[in-house]
Amino acid sequence: MAERKLSFAVFGNASKAFDSHQITEILGYLGAHEVDVYIEQNFYNSLQKELKKSISIAGVFEGVNFDVDYVISLGGDGTFLKAASKVGPKQIPIIGVNMGRLGFLANVAPEEIKDVLDNVFEGQFEIEERAVIQLEADGKALENCPFALNDIAILKRDNAAMISIKASVNGEFLVTYLADGLVISTPTGSTAYSLSVGGPIIVPQSGILSMTPVAPHSLNIRPIVISDEAEIKLEVKSRSHNFLAAVDGRSEKLSEGVTLKIRKAPHKVRIVKVYGQRFFSTLREKLMWGADTRQL
Repeated sequence: MAERKLSFAVFGNASKAFDSHQITEILGYLGAHEVDVYIEQNFYNSLQKELKKSISIAGVFEGVNFDVDYVISLGGDGTFLKAASKVGPKQIPIIGVNMGRLGFLANVAPEEIKDVLDNVFEGQFEIEERAVIQLEADGKALENCPFALNDIAILKRDNAAMISIKASVNGEFLVTYLADGLVISTPTGSTAYSLSVGGPIIVPQSGILSMTPVAPHSLNIRPIVISDEAEIKLEVKSRSHNFLAAVDGRSEKLSEGVTLKIRKAPHKVRIVKVYGQRFFSTLREKLMWGADTRQL
């Protein structure tokens, strides 16, 4: 019996289309292995404009209209988050190729992608599963994607006044935050926005979430870590009577008076891992963890 033909959906950052040489090499390598390649519509348009010629692929797609074996993200962590939001509950493994700067999620260097693809073709690779959280407003999911791999941030909209965020965990009152906002982060997002506002670094698969205020009015309020099985309830008050809810950076304006609930999503994001790559080594490499800056 002939082996089943594999299929790949490719997401990319339109602003990275100028790296067309690397991208066409990757697409060419996939084509040489006779797999079906589908490219996200906007990225495809940018590539065509840059290359000034047609690209030989199986097709293009928009939004979540794809059904493939693997997803490839060509860009930085922002592109990876976009791809993850489109994959959603499909549970398709994602290969993140880092064509950006830091690259915690997009952990495959362009020069490594051929080796990683060879491992995928041979079935010799590891899958790492990452927890996802979801946001509901008054019992309904947000109109845009409600799922976050990194974090959900509740933020003020204006430049002057702080917002008041009454927080409860599993029905028990925690505290009322007076701050510019509050970041609820997964372990994956602990090295992103949460870290920049003083949140803790959390090892993946820890089974916990962090809640970190943004510029709190009181120094007595510190980040707190809770189980990812908990349900977080938030009630927000603002002088402008509205605020922002940012789900992995995708912002939506909400009105004062809605009740927000944050909890673990029923699905996870599945990431294709590079053999030998470990979280602590990534910390040392990407964040210069433990480096003596006096010797730099």
